[in-house]
Amino acid sequence: MFKSKKLSKFSEISHGFFNKNGGVSGGIYKSLNCGIGSKDKKNNVKKNLFIVKKKVSKKSKEIFLVKQIHSNKFIFLSKNAKIKNRSINADAIITEKKKIPIAVLTADCVPLLVFDKKRKMIAAIHAGWKGAIKGVINRVINFMLKKGCNRKDITVAIGPSITQKNYDVKLDFKNKFIKKHKKNKIFFKNINKLIYFDLPNYIKSQLKFNKISKIDMINVDTYDKKNNFFSARRSLKSKHADYGRNISIIMIN
Repeated sequence: MFKSKKLSKFSEISHGFFNKNGGVSGGIYKSLNCGIGSKDKKNNVKKNLFIVKKKVSKKSKEIFLVKQIHSNKFIFLSKNAKIKNRSINADAIITEKKKIPIAVLTADCVPLLVFDKKRKMIAAIHAGWKGAIKGVINRVINFMLKKGCNRKDITVAIGPSITQKNYDVKLDFKNKFIKKHKKNKIFFKNINKLIYFDLPNYIKSQLKFNKISKIDMINVDTYDKKNNFFSARRSLKSKHADYGRNISIIMIN
């Protein structure tokens, strides 16, 4: 498990970015696969989620997850919210509820964990390139501001994800981002006739655009085998039929 130094300063919250170590799954899902939507045995995934939950808090309720669809949609859990787990299609969760761990699943995409220290509000965001270009980060930050959060009180940890050196893309992919904004060309690099995209720094730029200055970037590449993360792109190259999912989690104690 990786932690953000900046988020670790706050005793009011618990958090963690988990890699694939410490679970019960086997084969291509070895071992801490938290992907409910994967083809892994459901019982193993449930056990893995319980292992994660215990590490964050022994007394908390089950981990709240959504059905991620690479969108800019989010869900807000108010103090009295009664929403069933995984009943909503979304890519971010915002809450002020205590003792309810919220989490996102990734396998190369960027997980973000957000905390406003004064308003006592948290968010977990799944930002792949599709969600990022559609503005999922802007939408979450703007909603939190409407709910009484303040930019200067917000800390964001950008979790482990695929880095530029392992993220080669096609020209039409690059053109989508340039069309959105010409300045986006700085996130692309040409090496040996291939184009490489810097997703984590693109996401960091969106936080800066929203005037968020307290940013902790955990520069760990999920594609690099030695870091022990599930990676969709690495699984695809190995011709695996499926892949496990890493979990990133945050909770108000």
